[in-house]
Amino acid sequence: MPTTVSVEHIEMTPGIRGGKPRIVGTRIAVEDVMLMHLKIGYSLLEIATKYDLILAAVYDAMAYYYDHRQEIDLQIAEDDAFVDEFRRQNPGRLQAKIKELKGESEN
Repeated sequence: MPTTVSVEHIEMTPGIRGGKPRIVGTRIAVEDVMLMHLKIGYSLLEIATKYDLILAAVYDAMAYYYDHRQEIDLQIAEDDAFVDEFRRQNPGRLQAKIKELKGESEN
């Protein structure tokens, strides 16, 4: 039988973090918690302690992630692609200076 997951500590507000799901009363998005936990390796207790969060809120963030994994992973991939394209089209001053010193053209 399916289990209903409580996510009382998660909210989405247009204009805050682009409307992404986040921990109530903070700017810490569900994807932030997921990345810290699954990619960086922080325990959920470490995340709660580091950011002065209720432990249940951090667990709710991970429950929300697992309930909406495909949607959140897709949004992260789209954000990463946008950043990569922006960087490609708008190199930093250091990269431009290096190209200039090497005699490389912008095209």
